[in-house]
Amino acid sequence: MAKQLAEQIRPGTEIDTAIPGRMDRLPWSPWHWKILLGLGITWLLDGLEVTIVGAVGAVLSEADTLGLRESQIGATGSAYLIGAVLGSLFFGRLTDRLGRKRLFFVTLGVYLFATIGTALSWNFWSFCIFRALTGAGIGGEYSAINSAVDELIPARVRGRINLGINSSYWLGTALGAALSLVLLNPRILPHSLGWRVCFGLGAVLSTFILFFRRHLPESPRWLLHHGQLREAENVVSLIENEVGRSLTSPLPIYNHPMRIRIHGRTTFREIAHTLFRKHPRRAFLGLSLMIAQAFAYNAVFFTYALILGKFYGIPAARIGWYLLPFAFGNFLGPMILGHWFDTLGRRIMISATYGVAGILLAMTGFGFAHGWLTATTQTALWCAVFFVASAAASSAYLTVGELFPVQMRAMAIALFYSVGTAVGGIGAPALLGTLIESGNRFRVAEAYYLGAALLIGGALVAVFFAVPAERKSLESLN
Repeated sequence: MAKQLAEQIRPGTEIDTAIPGRMDRLPWSPWHWKILLGLGITWLLDGLEVTIVGAVGAVLSEADTLGLRESQIGATGSAYLIGAVLGSLFFGRLTDRLGRKRLFFVTLGVYLFATIGTALSWNFWSFCIFRALTGAGIGGEYSAINSAVDELIPARVRGRINLGINSSYWLGTALGAALSLVLLNPRILPHSLGWRVCFGLGAVLSTFILFFRRHLPESPRWLLHHGQLREAENVVSLIENEVGRSLTSPLPIYNHPMRIRIHGRTTFREIAHTLFRKHPRRAFLGLSLMIAQAFAYNAVFFTYALILGKFYGIPAARIGWYLLPFAFGNFLGPMILGHWFDTLGRRIMISATYGVAGILLAMTGFGFAHGWLTATTQTALWCAVFFVASAAASSAYLTVGELFPVQMRAMAIALFYSVGTAVGGIGAPALLGTLIESGNRFRVAEAYYLGAALLIGGALVAVFFAVPAERKSLESLN
């Protein structure tokens, strides 16, 4: 054992280690809250970005800003998603090769540069390019952050914590909505300047996050599976010491080793074998869940302001008042329902949330098509839909993160996110933007029906293929 700790272990070697069990047995502590704050902030940034774009959509069509058409505004949402897809794949691969911690800083740096560029953009094409780069930074964050969260959080609460972190997206949404109410108010700032300041504040926030992340550790599980036993042991010992300082009694000794195989770098051939030969049912499950939630969310949210403006006559400066309750409902969904993913289990909760969300979305689309709704009731129904759909969408990220091994976890998250977003999400904002531009309620509702059908389909897939991963260690699932 001393020799193993003194050098890096070669790939293919099998060893006995208690490191995963030592991480899973830790009681909840201030250290875990620090991890959640430092990593979960990524989703807040994404929510902030998407909400600001939604809120300033009507403003960007004005002549003294960028003068964009509705279809062009929808296309900029698609550009953001294209960047997120490519960034997720590129940075996801690097995350598995170079480690979670290094990529925390790289991807956040890309976001910082790109959001500054967005604030300074001068026409449709420059805005699209910087939106794509911003998406690349956020997409890369998804892989690194979700991998680290799964590997650092104890198994008994992995479901609810993962959903809770994902729900922080909606804190960013609320922040973006609140900022838009102030910064898009022409009595405070002219629209020609206010939309730029909205994006600039995202860069300010990300600068603070860069400094905060300096103290976050590398994933011991990643170190272990790359043969860096000494470093993995040092990191776990430091974590145990910090957790122990917050307790009234010492941590109990944990000595129940499990046998694992050192993997090192994973080839694309090994990734393909795992996805399509070893775990094809899991691959189909993850793909179905990601496509469904991506289309439903991106179809509605990227065009939220356009719907309120085009069909209900809500001015751009007041869009934030309608975004705030929507964000609040989305935030509460995972927070309230997350507990049941660890108690009732993954299969019941994933299928239930996807199915209920799909039914509610179809009902909302029907009411919209027939002109039965006002801006207030439309928003109330969207709040109900996405209270449930938010938990469903978060469970998709939980599923693809925990069901594949550590040596390819980030790449698995990246692949499913990218394919799901490419198939279910990239076209959704552009499609809805075009349909909204037509002014035909029934045509717009058809896109809502499609989103509802995809969600219900995801529910049926989960009934048959979801894995009972609740309260189980990551190693036992792989």
